[in-house]
Amino acid sequence: MPSRQPALALDDLSKRIIEVLQEDGRMSYAAIGKVVGLSEAAVRQRVQRLLDSGVVQIVAVTDPVQVGFARQAMIGIRAEGDTRIVADRLAEVPEIDYVVVTAGSFDVIVEAVCEDDDGLLELINAKIRAIPGVVATETFVYLSLRKQLYNWGTR
Repeated sequence: MPSRQPALALDDLSKRIIEVLQEDGRMSYAAIGKVVGLSEAAVRQRVQRLLDSGVVQIVAVTDPVQVGFARQAMIGIRAEGDTRIVADRLAEVPEIDYVVVTAGSFDVIVEAVCEDDDGLLELINAKIRAIPGVVATETFVYLSLRKQLYNWGTR
């Protein structure tokens, strides 16, 4: 996700639009309008506001293996100094698609998607461990992706 922006107030209609898009991100504005009781134009405006504010992204979720990225891994990172700075540097690395500052055994956890093991090794040694403040890494290689959903709804 892009960096956090001021929160957009979500009313029940916007939340319902989000839930509909979580089920089918390709649904037309007219079809969404029928589900939530708004005009196509009103849905278009609300969706644009949700996109502009960073509340939602509409993307194609792929199976990395089927599109040429055979190696995925979660990498736990121990850092010194300001972990937010380390996390921001990690977020700039193209192979990393998820960055979270955590509490516990690791200061930051990232998810990486690479073409192969050589790519993962290059990422860890030349990019992650080269970032100032990174003290240690622990890599958890994905053997089989069993579940990945994005339809958790809204509250």
